[in-house]
Amino acid sequence: MDILIKGARIVDESKDFLGDLYIKDGIMEDFGVNLDYNCTEIDGEGLVLMPSFIDLHVHFRDPGFTYKEDLLTGGLAALKGGYTLVNLMGNTNPICSSMETVEYVLNRAKGLDLVDVHQTVSITKDFDGHTLEHLDRLDNRVKFISDDGKGIKSNIAMYKAMTKAKEKELTIMTHAEDDNLTPIDYRISENIITIRDIYLSKATGARLHLCHVSTREAIEEVRKAKAEGVNVTCEVTPHHIALWDNDFKVNPPIRTKEDVESLIQGIIDSTVDTIATDHAPHTKEDKEKGVPGLSGIETAFPVSYTTLVRSSKIDLMKLSKIMSGNAGRIMGVRKGKIEKGYDGDIVLLDLNKEIIIDGEKFISKGKNTPFNGMKFYGQVIMTLKNGEVKYINKD
Repeated sequence: MDILIKGARIVDESKDFLGDLYIKDGIMEDFGVNLDYNCTEIDGEGLVLMPSFIDLHVHFRDPGFTYKEDLLTGGLAALKGGYTLVNLMGNTNPICSSMETVEYVLNRAKGLDLVDVHQTVSITKDFDGHTLEHLDRLDNRVKFISDDGKGIKSNIAMYKAMTKAKEKELTIMTHAEDDNLTPIDYRISENIITIRDIYLSKATGARLHLCHVSTREAIEEVRKAKAEGVNVTCEVTPHHIALWDNDFKVNPPIRTKEDVESLIQGIIDSTVDTIATDHAPHTKEDKEKGVPGLSGIETAFPVSYTTLVRSSKIDLMKLSKIMSGNAGRIMGVRKGKIEKGYDGDIVLLDLNKEIIIDGEKFISKGKNTPFNGMKFYGQVIMTLKNGEVKYINKD
């Protein structure tokens, strides 16, 4: 289906203008001012049109933990949040250590036809911390490997994993934690593994992506590594840049105001590559037991926009870069920019709409959020994937 969005403020990482976007056969065909095509039109007046968001770090719990989330509810929640591409972590049941599990997820996602999905495979088999032979059986549908939720403590295991990743052109996504140190000092736990993994990336040449960086020391290590030309990227989460001294249970924990200021400075100076949600839905019972994680994919844009843009720390083009453009490049897809030939994945936003977050209204099965009752700005009005309307806000 061909579609023309008229009169919107069109923003991506390199442009900000009032105009129109034409999508033909699911691909961006033209953009500019006063476009005229004989097709379905959407009135974008008063709205902002941006490339839809890309999330490098999501837990949809399928297979095995679908009482917490599944590909249907996760996909619908993603669309509500303005996302059309998500990278799923492998801590499912079974743990994603095989192409059979990858194929299950990809086939189910394709059948649902909600969002595009990439399935991450575990670095070590079943998260055992050392076995790597399963990596030899991966095909080119797999771009990332990660033992997310569990840090790899063995230096030799991580060295061998990076060597293997370099050979197979995989990106290693690391959860920087030494759980022997965590009970003593979680800051040291994150920082020491961050330093080690950056050093091993430099030594092996493997591509390294650091997940949910949360400390001022860790972000400084990334900054130094980039200056040295190390092949490293990193993400921060909305909750780690919007909250401090908050005891809501997440892993890594919400840090101090000084850490938040350092992360935001990392966004400003491009040390941070992308905002990823670490969307981790749980049942109410799990949260009461202290299980870490929050449902964040439906609130990521308003939290990030309010924290970063409305406070004049960055502009909207920069926000598009860290929520769409950079993630598209890291994933190697033609998404995340308003350019001819790119996928017709866009989001229409009302930046002046005030939102009071209520987790009970989430589409996600997980209602767990530290933002309950808090006010933000920027509502997703419509999400389109390949030029097809997938979500319309009914509020």
